[in-house]
Amino acid sequence: MNDLPPAEREAALAGPVADGFLARMLREEDARLAPWATRTADSRGRAHPEDDCRLRTPYQRDRDRIVHSKAFRRLKHKTQVFIAPEGDHFRTRLTHTLEVTGIARAVARALGLNEDLTEAIALGHDLGHPPFGHTGEEALSDALEERFGRRFHHNEHSLRMVEHLERGGRGLNLTDEVRDGILNHTGPVVPRTPEARIVKLVDRFGYINHDIDDAVRAGVLDPARLPSGPVALLGSTAARRIDALVHDLVEESARIEDIQQTPPYAEALLELRGFMFDEVYMRPATETERARIRNVVQSLFAWYLEHPDEVPPSDDPFETRVVDHVAGMTDRYALRAYRDRFEPSAWRF
Repeated sequence: MNDLPPAEREAALAGPVADGFLARMLREEDARLAPWATRTADSRGRAHPEDDCRLRTPYQRDRDRIVHSKAFRRLKHKTQVFIAPEGDHFRTRLTHTLEVTGIARAVARALGLNEDLTEAIALGHDLGHPPFGHTGEEALSDALEERFGRRFHHNEHSLRMVEHLERGGRGLNLTDEVRDGILNHTGPVVPRTPEARIVKLVDRFGYINHDIDDAVRAGVLDPARLPSGPVALLGSTAARRIDALVHDLVEESARIEDIQQTPPYAEALLELRGFMFDEVYMRPATETERARIRNVVQSLFAWYLEHPDEVPPSDDPFETRVVDHVAGMTDRYALRAYRDRFEPSAWRF
């Protein structure tokens, strides 16, 4: 249909539902959303103007573009915490994304905020994560700094993914509000919209509690060792803790018309985060695995710098192309690429 002349294409898309869709959605938003919510009519639009979809709002369209992207599909083979786990029930970067999206959308609905905008930001927030979770990100960032004096940040790369790398370099052309939420879901900058501020906070709700769940499942954490204060306040299971955090967030945010926890709940969450760093993320048994991951990522980075013929072409500076290539890898792709380049075939079984 895109090949039709504009007049014929417009006629083919016409119909009573399509003709009145956007106006109806705007009226419904005015009636349903809280005064401090982000409305579709208030959007700053896209970097490259384009015609609106006749049956989706701009934020719904952004959501669909993210879900249909190659970067989103690759998340199913990227680590959350445990590298190539044997069990089928450990989180991946994709399941983490879906879980955060569900929590964020529930918060937005309870507060009368824009669910479609919240969902689009949550679905896109980790698109730029490199393989092997935060260890892979740290390894790539250290290698980049050593060679070129700059750091790698997955939130910045998530934005680069949707602005420049998807669709063969054209990007997804998302709305300004979704791009802002993706870029600032972590780091010191406060996102502009309350919907993005939801994602920034519930991302932490999700990964801390789900990582506890996975650590217990993996046998590396005894739940009895969890700090007593947060457990007493929030609950003894991931589901109860997330539910308690969400209720606190919703009630306090509604009271002040901004996204904020009460101090006791914020402090409990921080205490759980610190505990996980001490007991799981940085535990001695993890250090051996971390060293192996760092070797894989940094060896591949150095290899591709020396073998430009193996790096996908683009108009970007060469070191940026190398970063794009390594950051876009899934865990299994990176391991296969490492074995192909650094392990003699006689070693393989």
